[in-house]
Amino acid sequence: MQEPEPIIVLLVEDDPGDELMTREAFQENKVRNVLHVVRDGEEALDFLHRRGAHAGAPRPGLVLLDLNLPRFDGRQVLAAIKADADLCTIPVVVLTTSEAEEDILRSYKLHANAYVTKPVDFDLFIDVVRQIDDFFVTVVKLPGR
Repeated sequence: MQEPEPIIVLLVEDDPGDELMTREAFQENKVRNVLHVVRDGEEALDFLHRRGAHAGAPRPGLVLLDLNLPRFDGRQVLAAIKADADLCTIPVVVLTTSEAEEDILRSYKLHANAYVTKPVDFDLFIDVVRQIDDFFVTVVKLPGR
C-alpha cells in the first residue's frame, strides 16, 4: 500500500504539557504530518482565515481542538469552522479532558467529526494520537487530497 501524503494538522491547545505530549506522540509514532500549534480560539480562527500573523498559514487537513481555551473557547471555534463555507469540510477532532455528556452532545451538534477524551497516561495518549492519525490520514478520504 502506498504511503499516504502528509497533511497539515492544526493543534488548538493552550496547555503546554498537552502540546508537548502531542508533539512527542507525532515523533514517537513517526507521523510525517506537519503540526502547527495555536494557543487560543482567536488565534485558531486567525490561522484558519489566514489573517494577521497567520496570513501565510497553510490550510489544515485536520484540526485537533481542545474545548477549554482562552479568548474563544473550543465550542465557539468549532461553531465558526462548521458555519464557514470555506472551512466546514476540514475534519475537526475534539481532543479534550472533558468527559461531560453535555460537552460530547454539544460538540456533535456543532458537527465535530469525532470527540476524544485525552488520556492522562502518556502511553495511552501516544496511542490515541496514533489512532487519530491512522484513521484520518490512512483510512479516511479527506477533501482536496
